[in-house]
Amino acid sequence: MLAACAGSGTSAKKTAPTATRIVPDGHYRVQPGDTLYRIAKRYGQSVNTLAAWNNLSDVSKIEVGQILRVRRNASGATSSVAGARTVTPVNRLSLQWPTDNARSNIIRYYNAQTNKGLDIGGLPGQSVKAAAAGKVLYVGEGVRGYGKLILISHNSNTITAYAHNDTLLVRENQSVRAGQVIANMGSSDAERVKLHFEVRINGKAVDPMPYLPN
Repeated sequence: MLAACAGSGTSAKKTAPTATRIVPDGHYRVQPGDTLYRIAKRYGQSVNTLAAWNNLSDVSKIEVGQILRVRRNASGATSSVAGARTVTPVNRLSLQWPTDNARSNIIRYYNAQTNKGLDIGGLPGQSVKAAAAGKVLYVGEGVRGYGKLILISHNSNTITAYAHNDTLLVRENQSVRAGQVIANMGSSDAERVKLHFEVRINGKAVDPMPYLPN
């Protein structure tokens, strides 16, 4: 799973899975390798805020499967009723294609397993653009397999990711407009020049296609 930033601190301790627990809106289930720092960065919160919301006395001690509150307006307690259906809130964000001629140059589609987004072919130095207005959460090379990566937050639960760039043209905490050039396409940590584009809602990768123009 994409970590928003390579952070310091102790990684989440592995424990027995809690698959029967439903993760409500505004919460997050800790994954292997997570730290509270990484989770805080991913959701635009501070470590101290997450520690306070979740009554954590030691911010280095979180466990795989633990469910943490990560949003200010999070819903109530988690449910453990087996077979309960998770209701995903409707996200009404409309996105633009993140580079020119992207629709005709998709080389790999989202499949939820081996590919968490779209791989879009292009030329070295081709412009990579913000898919919607938002705030830059992360710029760097700290996430293995993503090369030079940019993460942009668009609302309280939606993030887009732009990976394998060459030149990065924005900085963290910068506000960007839809269509603004944020990077140049490259092949950092990739086998060829391409843009790997992801849409994440409540920390989970979803198929970008329903949010993009036909």
